[in-house]
Amino acid sequence: MASPIQRKVSSPRYADLVVHANVARWVEVASDSTQDSVGQIEQILSQIDQMLDDLRCRRSDLLEVIIYLADLQDVPALNAAWDAWIDSANPPSRACVGVQLQGSLKAEFIVRAAVA
Repeated sequence: MASPIQRKVSSPRYADLVVHANVARWVEVASDSTQDSVGQIEQILSQIDQMLDDLRCRRSDLLEVIIYLADLQDVPALNAAWDAWIDSANPPSRACVGVQLQGSLKAEFIVRAAVA
């Protein structure tokens, strides 16, 4: 029998978090989109830490992160923040793509992490 799907929902349009088969999936954007790209990226990494903490997970439990940037010229800033933040002994797979994002958003991260 398949494991149940757990959802943390605060909107009828999307779930804030979906957990299935011991994998948590969620999306992060900066809570304060008035900041520049570095500020938004740092916010997102902090928000990922908070979600990992809520899930009782660590950065080493990250499986995959897909990063969307409004401007690919921000990749060096992203890499600097990422390299300082990530568990380099246990990094997740990662992709980074340039896209048009809503409003003043500079970055959006799709995250998958293993949960117990």
